[in-house]
Amino acid sequence: MSPFKVAGPEWTKYPDFSADSRKETSIFPGQVYPMYYQNNGQNNRLVVTEKGLLDIQVKVTNADLAAPAIEFSMVRDDPNYSESLYLKGIDGNLEPVLQMVYQGDKQYVMVAKLTMGEHKIKIASAQEGIGFGLNGVIALNNPVKMQRCDAQCQLATVRVEQEGYYKFLLDASQDENAPLLQVSVAGDSDLGMINPHEGHELIEKREYETYKPGVTETATFSVKRASDEYRSYAQSTTQELRDPGDSFTTYQEQADLPRLRSGNMVFDALFALATHEMRQNSVAQVKDGSYNGGQAIPCDCFETGAKWHYVWTRDLSYATDLGLGALDPMRARNSLRFKLSDFRAELTSDLDSLIPQGRQIIQDTGTGGSWPISTDRMSWALGAERVLAALPDAERRAFLPDVFEGLSNTIESDRLAAFDSADGLYVGEQSFLDWRDQTYAKWITADIAHIGMSKSLSTNVTHYQGLLLAARVAGELGHDELVIRYNQWAGDLKLAINRAFWLADEKMYASLINTTTDQSPAYKFDLLGESLAILAGVADEAQAKEIISRYPMGPYGAPVYFPQQPDMPVYHNRAIWPFVSAYGLKAAAMVQNVAVVDHHIDSLMRGAALNLSNMENLEWLSGQPSLMDLTHPDLTGPVINSQRQLWSVGGYLGMVTDTTFGYKVEEGGIRIKPFVTAHLHKLMGAKPEAALKGLNYRGKQIDIVLQLPELGGEGSYYPVRSITLNGAPVGEQISENMLAPSNRIEVTLGAAVADDQGIRLIKDVTPLDVENRQVFAPTEPTLLGVSEQSGKLVVALQDSVNKGALSYNIYRDGKQVASGLDRATNWVDDMVLQPGQAYCYSAEAVYPESGNRSHHAKPVCYQPALQHIAIDGANVSHTGSVSAADGAIPVPYLKDWGRPDDSLLVQGVKLDGKHAIRLQYSNAQHAINLGVTNGVKRISVLGGGKVVASGMVQMPHVMKEGDLKPLRDSTPFVVDLPAGEYDIRVSDFYNMSYLKANDTYNDAGGQKGAVNLIDLASITISAR
Repeated sequence: MSPFKVAGPEWTKYPDFSADSRKETSIFPGQVYPMYYQNNGQNNRLVVTEKGLLDIQVKVTNADLAAPAIEFSMVRDDPNYSESLYLKGIDGNLEPVLQMVYQGDKQYVMVAKLTMGEHKIKIASAQEGIGFGLNGVIALNNPVKMQRCDAQCQLATVRVEQEGYYKFLLDASQDENAPLLQVSVAGDSDLGMINPHEGHELIEKREYETYKPGVTETATFSVKRASDEYRSYAQSTTQELRDPGDSFTTYQEQADLPRLRSGNMVFDALFALATHEMRQNSVAQVKDGSYNGGQAIPCDCFETGAKWHYVWTRDLSYATDLGLGALDPMRARNSLRFKLSDFRAELTSDLDSLIPQGRQIIQDTGTGGSWPISTDRMSWALGAERVLAALPDAERRAFLPDVFEGLSNTIESDRLAAFDSADGLYVGEQSFLDWRDQTYAKWITADIAHIGMSKSLSTNVTHYQGLLLAARVAGELGHDELVIRYNQWAGDLKLAINRAFWLADEKMYASLINTTTDQSPAYKFDLLGESLAILAGVADEAQAKEIISRYPMGPYGAPVYFPQQPDMPVYHNRAIWPFVSAYGLKAAAMVQNVAVVDHHIDSLMRGAALNLSNMENLEWLSGQPSLMDLTHPDLTGPVINSQRQLWSVGGYLGMVTDTTFGYKVEEGGIRIKPFVTAHLHKLMGAKPEAALKGLNYRGKQIDIVLQLPELGGEGSYYPVRSITLNGAPVGEQISENMLAPSNRIEVTLGAAVADDQGIRLIKDVTPLDVENRQVFAPTEPTLLGVSEQSGKLVVALQDSVNKGALSYNIYRDGKQVASGLDRATNWVDDMVLQPGQAYCYSAEAVYPESGNRSHHAKPVCYQPALQHIAIDGANVSHTGSVSAADGAIPVPYLKDWGRPDDSLLVQGVKLDGKHAIRLQYSNAQHAINLGVTNGVKRISVLGGGKVVASGMVQMPHVMKEGDLKPLRDSTPFVVDLPAGEYDIRVSDFYNMSYLKANDTYNDAGGQKGAVNLIDLASITISAR
């Protein structure tokens, strides 16, 4: 019989679970262990709630191997002591450094290095509430019964004749008040438990409060020799790690990377950890299971993290912007080049004539088949700007044309496919918040076209930054007409962002604007979008200060999204992402909000200290890398988490280099603008001097030294009083020609200045309180429809999900028209109907206690003049043959239609005024959340044989329902035309599968060629 195994790459170290056999293995907290039966791939889940050894019985209870009935039974094996135990006394050190590790069966183990001679030892808890000693000698390999005692324990003697590693095994299985202790020479399998701090000159501990009352976790740091030019550090933690592994790590400063001497070893060590992880993420090849058959692809690039071995556009770009671009611009440049692609050679002659030729930025695989459902590939510009500023002249000149080509072609393509001239904004998914269930309304998760119609703050700000950079680069390369064009577009976009997203009552930007039939802002907020708007200058100073003081913070940092989504596990929802916190820090420092700066710094340091790494994410109210919810196990998370996540590493490096020491690399030189708070000064040891050494700017070495005043009071910061370069006074801007081969920049900071800006702290909320109305938003209500009754429109509002007191707001065509409704019911609109006019309605639920609002309901529309044109209609001509209605689609349709040479023409359509044209389709090329095969087509309206209007529509992936392919409406193409008879033509455009970068993609649109095919059923035309 085939064995049961713990599935997935993270769990390969665990033994098989064979049917009718008993196995023991460590199970770690907060993990959902997927179990599978090898014969048929059926999935089950083993949910484990706490750490411990479990005796697991796996049994097949029937003989049907095609559909086995499986029973799991588990018996816990908990430690018998309520406190952690430590081996004390080695080399005279009675501090709780060497923690005994519980091994199950009431046994504890520690491996320590002993020098030759006698050692006086005891085993006790940190505060010695539990202790064991012995008045006597412990001989090797001879178990000795220990005596229960308090802090006055007698010390046992261990004699060794040879220096080496020795194993201490405490066995409490027979008598927990008099356990047996056996000391023996450690074998090879025991050496993973060695003490990483052994023999180090300096050891420091940091205790951190946790969400559990009275419970703290400790991070321990040590340095081998503090006087070394390049130090060796060790770091250990008492916190349970996200993934199985050692509870310690070691790292070494490198001569070609900057190093920190702040006066506090812990602060220095955590910076060294970040540089170490930057180097770990520096690879000669990348790989992803979806590309090149999972085989490696040569690239001197940055990989994305310990679990992510590929290069993704947004991760790389934000990481480069935050810190990596200034420290390793060459590798960052290589990585950015990797994310540019030309079209496949076989397609260039077939492309729509308006599509710009040449390389463009890659939008990675994703929601609905990628671009232009997602359009945040323009984040590439943020990384490119940092790299251009940091590269040596020759390398910069060589990279400049790449930047121009990639930006210009992407800008022009996005203007065709993703720009809405009606409001001056770009459509597309929120940047980084790309797991739609986590941050979008529930109804939208199966109807992805609406994400393609929405507009997000973060994505529009990256378009703004991309336009500004493109204008500057165009100017350098002599494309003067494009300088004017892109600057004008950028200026218009800035105005449009402020007009559409700014919520005057909240004094923050909305995260997104809903859909085409409900163009109202959602009362949802994301820290990345808010921070980018501040840093890009989209927000003015007054707006920036309001945003920073009003965005909510938890006890361990800021959530990336607020308010939280109900009934969703932790990932983007209910989570801290360190890279987003780093952007929040930069924005807070820009407006000198001390309290928010301090909170972000504490969050970044705590996460790296307790997790031994710069993690991908943390649960926001507990700060845990994984928080198990016993009551709601499906809400456990973060669902996915990785060590040394690239943008988290970049964020931590930027916290030190950019914010603390003010090292900002700009075109033609550097700017020195540190922001040091009294709290940060205290973290650095409250010493009078701190130095960041070994920065390399275009081959020139730079040390930055901060001369710090007396420690100020909490809530204050130190203004810059003076700056010197190699002893000579300078301003904050230092041009490259002012720098010598080796430089010392000295910044003298003035006396502390109090800051009275606010901070919004979420207090006294337990992490697992998933019904707390201060933290969560309601689920959106449902609109059952809109109908005309006695000349009035009646909207049927229903809410069968939310419980307790709520109120409801109604929207018509994106404007709020009713508020404070106290129950879900039919609502009558008193508006006077206009003949032939369409009206669309939506609604939201509101918690009265907090004002937190739900997402908007799926809009319903009153459409008195709807035209529905079947694909086999008499006035429709097309390439390809019509398939009859079948078990997949219940109406006649064009199957797999839309090759580059395919076309469709609808003749004799009467139009008058503003109308929305949509295609009714299905697209099952890939999963709804993956791929590069979003259907993207051009609709052209012809009058008198000439094109009078044209634009793109999207037909993203649709989730199949068994054999049925559900029909969906495409995104709309809106026209406003004088009364007349027109023809409508549908032709090919392109999607990401047309790019050469995807010719090794394993799935649809990859190795077998580009795919932009859909099943097309009809065309609908509605008044607007």
